[in-house]
Amino acid sequence: MNISIENLGKSYKHGVQALKGVNLEIESGMFGLLGPNGAGKTTLMRILVTLLTPTEGSAKIDKLDIIKDRAAIRAMLGYLPQAFSTFSKLTAWEFLDYSAYLAGLWEGRARKKAVDELLETVGLYEARDRQTNKLSGGMKRRLGIAQALIGHPRLLVVDEPTIGLDPEERLRFRNLMSEMSHNGMTIILSTHIVGDISSSCTSMALLNKGEVVYNGAPGNLIEQAKGHVWLVRIQEDELDSVKERYPVISTVSADNGWEVQVTGEKPDGFQAEPLEPNLEHAYVYFLEHTLSESWNGNEL
Repeated sequence: MNISIENLGKSYKHGVQALKGVNLEIESGMFGLLGPNGAGKTTLMRILVTLLTPTEGSAKIDKLDIIKDRAAIRAMLGYLPQAFSTFSKLTAWEFLDYSAYLAGLWEGRARKKAVDELLETVGLYEARDRQTNKLSGGMKRRLGIAQALIGHPRLLVVDEPTIGLDPEERLRFRNLMSEMSHNGMTIILSTHIVGDISSSCTSMALLNKGEVVYNGAPGNLIEQAKGHVWLVRIQEDELDSVKERYPVISTVSADNGWEVQVTGEKPDGFQAEPLEPNLEHAYVYFLEHTLSESWNGNEL
């Protein structure tokens, strides 16, 4: 599968630009879309699943145009929106059975088998007879993942899929997505949770203020942060000063003070040692340093 996005833009009333000249090529496998809240990720996802019309530019999914071929595109995709809702009076099993019917699984015996298997896969089989309005937030999210998968889509678009999931559920989701991508499904994972990208995706894009500011492998983004991530050991009364001067990734209480991870040049006046960066470090460094330099007139 190939998804081609060219000069895509979306403007809302009062001149608000959610997307500005987005260009992306997405191939089969698992693709991560990372960015802070308000970066335009949800707008881009809603355009790709034909729920929004772009103001300018174009997007094609296997040569199907998102405007002209909406029915054909919807027939091949599964979608988990950020704000997922259910019919509150239906049980988990009934809701997924209804979703399966809408996805084209009309034969009763085959549909029942598919529903049971998928509820087992997402860990909801024991709660299948519980009304959806009595499911926990994490359970509802898992049901949302199930409804996105029930029609065996070729393209799966998931927007902030792990919100509300505990660590075990998040790991289950990542493993499930990896398995699906290896079985030929194309998955677009939109999130602001860096760990969801670093553990699952071989290719990614970083959106900021409606623009694609990075497109490539996660490892290449991490490479840019090498030599720019530090562990600083400070006293209690130095914490505010460090926060004012450097982007802080984490603070951990230690004997006689704090251990603080920061990005940038080596901190002056503090005890600091270099750290091997991960994707979270690279993400913060890129947004706080590389982009700020480019906006001051330098190239990325």
